[in-house]
Amino acid sequence: MSYKKTIRPKGTLLAALDVGSCKTSCFIGRIIDDNGTFEVVGVGHRPSKGIKNGTVIDMDAAEAIIRQTVHAAENMAADVMKGYPLRDVVVNVSGMHARSFGHSVDVNIGGHEVTDNDVRRALAKAQEREAKENFELLHTIPTFYRIDGQDGILDPRGMMAENMQVDINLVTGDAVALRNMASCIERSHLDVSALCVGAYASGLSSLVDDEINLGCTVIDIGGGVTSFAVFHSGFMIYCDSIPLGGKNITSDIAKGLTTSLEHAERLKILYGSAMASQSDDGDLIEVPRLGEDERGEPNHIPRSFLIGIIQPRIEEILEMVRARLVDCGLENVVGRRIVLTGGTSQMSGMRDLAQHVLDKQVRLGKPIRLTGVPDAVSGPSFSTVAGLLTYAAEHVDEMPAEIMARAAPESIVDRAKLWLKENW
Repeated sequence: MSYKKTIRPKGTLLAALDVGSCKTSCFIGRIIDDNGTFEVVGVGHRPSKGIKNGTVIDMDAAEAIIRQTVHAAENMAADVMKGYPLRDVVVNVSGMHARSFGHSVDVNIGGHEVTDNDVRRALAKAQEREAKENFELLHTIPTFYRIDGQDGILDPRGMMAENMQVDINLVTGDAVALRNMASCIERSHLDVSALCVGAYASGLSSLVDDEINLGCTVIDIGGGVTSFAVFHSGFMIYCDSIPLGGKNITSDIAKGLTTSLEHAERLKILYGSAMASQSDDGDLIEVPRLGEDERGEPNHIPRSFLIGIIQPRIEEILEMVRARLVDCGLENVVGRRIVLTGGTSQMSGMRDLAQHVLDKQVRLGKPIRLTGVPDAVSGPSFSTVAGLLTYAAEHVDEMPAEIMARAAPESIVDRAKLWLKENW
């Protein structure tokens, strides 16, 4: 990062809740040093209910799963929590409800040194400009600084300046969708301490520092949504999503092979691949027919037929991501690096197909900044929930409410306005 971050103190307990279309997971972490490193002391996860494409469609079902998931994590962390129940959680926001905007803000410094508060004033100014009733502000991320027209400033604090310009990535969320999710969580006797876009969290957990600095796109292929976030010069500069994921592949298989969704999911996991090989024509797999009992006549198909259903859908997902990057003008800005994560990224052949479709270097990503995590919950499916802990520990300065609370007014007139606003 380009400046010293506000890091929560050693010993702080943090909790992250990822409510996805396929699964709901909770990590409880404890910060173990002054650099924000944390160990995971509690883990819970359950198959999701009441959630579709990142949206709450059944409040009671979603609330029940959230309760069970959090309770499992609390039980595992019981020794550390010493009988105190979990209160605050940082929660993911589905990319389907988030929008990313670029803003540029000018602040008059008046010839003195740039201070922390000058930077906060710039961020608060951008937030006020973007404040709208139907949207909740999620992230305020300063991406580039200019001092008196000079580009390439990493950290302006301490520099003498007449004028400072800050480029800012503001991320907003759909207020109604967020209120419904918050209501489910609050009914489980929890408070939402912060919100974080899922793809941003996945990038924080699975990207190495050089990828974040030199330019990289993380693509999180989840159950109902594929989200992606673009990183450059140490910051997330853009995020977006498309409403397709692993569940769409499962549905394609069920329709194409006339089998149940349950059997289609099993076939996808056991035999699925993103790309066909020469041996697939000779490999026969058994497909239970829809509505028939297990004693019915066996139905065998070549594995290549299954892959022929899967591959076009994955190609469509990747092509749509590529089109979004082209539309926002970032396809050539972010270098040649792609990191795939999320549950569906684990499918055989996914990396090779992504390299072919996107024409970039691709690697598979999973959480890399965790200690104390059991192997069963350390894979790509848990990138988002792991990244939520990193966000809560190290990115307090990007939380809109914190910025507004700590940005002091720049003049006596502004202070008077603030006093009037707070007291009348």
